[in-house]
Amino acid sequence: MQTVYGPIPSRRLGRSLGVDPIPLKTCNWNCIYCQLGRSTPLVNARDEYIPRETILAEIQATLAHHAPGEIDHISFVGSGEPTLHSGLGWMIRAVRQITTIPVAVITNGVLLHRADVRAELLAADIVMPTVSAGTAALYQRIHRPHPAATYVRLIDGLEAFRALYTGQLWVEVMLMREVNDSEDALLALAAVLRRIHPDQVHVILPDRPPAEPWVMAADQDGLLCAEAVLGPIAHIVHPFSHGVHVSDYASPGEAIVGIVTRHPMSEPQLVAALDGWSPGEVAAALTELEHAGAIRPVDRLGVRFWAAAPARFPA
Repeated sequence: MQTVYGPIPSRRLGRSLGVDPIPLKTCNWNCIYCQLGRSTPLVNARDEYIPRETILAEIQATLAHHAPGEIDHISFVGSGEPTLHSGLGWMIRAVRQITTIPVAVITNGVLLHRADVRAELLAADIVMPTVSAGTAALYQRIHRPHPAATYVRLIDGLEAFRALYTGQLWVEVMLMREVNDSEDALLALAAVLRRIHPDQVHVILPDRPPAEPWVMAADQDGLLCAEAVLGPIAHIVHPFSHGVHVSDYASPGEAIVGIVTRHPMSEPQLVAALDGWSPGEVAAALTELEHAGAIRPVDRLGVRFWAAAPARFPA
């Protein structure tokens, strides 16, 4: 399994080299908005899902192919929840020893109630947890978590981590229409965020096919309310629009699988991203991959996206 992909243009991290230490879709949340589909079954046990030495070797090999300045961040972001890999702390520290490129971890934050996980993530330059609900009831509705992944554990863990962590803590809020974009929901969320003291709050919209087709992005009124209620540290993060670094992929098919496994995209988005190949080559690769059972189409509001074949979306 290839665990390193990109660098890809990130909405928040510039040219980000992604590191995916877990199989699709290993997660203790089953979020209604997840672009990777449903989590079945839910997983809350840490394990060495992929040997840590294998992942580090892939990182080293990829870094050797890139000149200084071509990668802005190395980002641990799983096809699920990266802190479920029991070697995550070891990998972060190992990467810090071989490069000065900053390390980010994109996480749901649930396992930060554990002292060992908090200690592991202290080595990262940026930690990016998700907090999209200000109440336990809304948390359950949005994230449909593993029974052990409670709201109390999430918030208590983030508070405990913030008390120790000297790096950048950027909280992500997924904002959805008629789910968490009301003034009451945002006021409750703002109160919780004040307990966590993030350095930044990033308001994200579900711009790819969600696990549940009824999920919609907040409208302009919802965005304006979020900016007003959450305060000056909050800002709207818009989708990226630039190309993917393709030098580490041998073919457009390999690049497509590597990308859509973590970030489902439409054909026009893939054509724009994979600008090292012609639109005809990208289209031919999509057809071949679909016939081979490697990818699957997912329709969203009249647009066809491509995702990894094992991803589970409702019919």
